[in-house]
Amino acid sequence: MIERDLVVSNRLGLHARATAKLVQLLSGFKSSATLTAKGREINAKSIMGVMLLAAGQGTQVRLRVEGEDEAAAAEAVQALFDRRFDEDN
Repeated sequence: MIERDLVVSNRLGLHARATAKLVQLLSGFKSSATLTAKGREINAKSIMGVMLLAAGQGTQVRLRVEGEDEAAAAEAVQALFDRRFDEDN
């Protein structure tokens, strides 16, 4: 199991487009993934779950990935967050 603390740094937060990118990215991995923010823990592979976090810019989230490709999945999600979901140019 790998856990990482991440910060939503793109201007619009985890809105529909950013959420879709995250879920699509994670769908390529076998590992399970959860996000925890604001006292809620959700399946990070669920668009509705991620949207319900209502994580705006500056929100701290904890990623937990567990499974055979957990390291690669965690790295990919970290990179997506670091790139601000490819939105802020």
